[in-house]
Amino acid sequence: MWLSLLLQVVLLYFSPVFCHDDHHFHSRSHQTLISDPTLSINGVSFSTRAYWMRQANLALGKPCPYAAFGAVVVNHTGGSGLGELVCTGANSGSSTGNPTLHGEMSAIDNCSRILTDPSGPYKLSPSEAIAAFPSLTLYTNAESCPMCASAIRWAGFREYVYGTTIDALIAKGWGQIRISSVEVFRQSFDLSHSSRLIAGVLTNETDPYFFWQNDPTYPCPKGCSRVGGTCQAD
Repeated sequence: MWLSLLLQVVLLYFSPVFCHDDHHFHSRSHQTLISDPTLSINGVSFSTRAYWMRQANLALGKPCPYAAFGAVVVNHTGGSGLGELVCTGANSGSSTGNPTLHGEMSAIDNCSRILTDPSGPYKLSPSEAIAAFPSLTLYTNAESCPMCASAIRWAGFREYVYGTTIDALIAKGWGQIRISSVEVFRQSFDLSHSSRLIAGVLTNETDPYFFWQNDPTYPCPKGCSRVGGTCQAD
């Protein structure tokens, strides 16, 4: 019996704690989930979050690609009041033959090149570039798969902001690895950098990018029309 009691104490000590309002998620490294995207967080307003989420949609380059996963990386402490765009990324697995190049992975890869480009605006060394990620925010128009969520944690982003949820994607027929970003963050408390996870930003605008593919009755995203059962740019 004492062994069972000891096990319960150990599990309680190492388990994350959720606040009663369900708006915040805390682990030993102070990872945080914000489920109310209208809050002003780290001094960044919802209108600014909405602006950058729209930029993540625009990073796709066209209004209705099939796998419409786009991302942008922003420095909210630089540039104008909106912050400074560092890089963008879009799902490019089908165009490159690399199945790991989801929007977030492409954005991180692009950022690394831009930050270390000797002719670019930053001219950082590789070690300086790695040290820069914890001051940046990644926006993605859909919740990251566990591969991308893990990459976000390894990079140490200050914030990770997403629109459409994995659950919503699954409900609309998208194949997903059913491990949420919250669970990835929950298991990443050994990493040195903490990160805020901000969920559900502008889903009324991000959802249409993903819902039409497996639902012939769902309206096409803005700028597209149904042609032969699929959405195509007008």
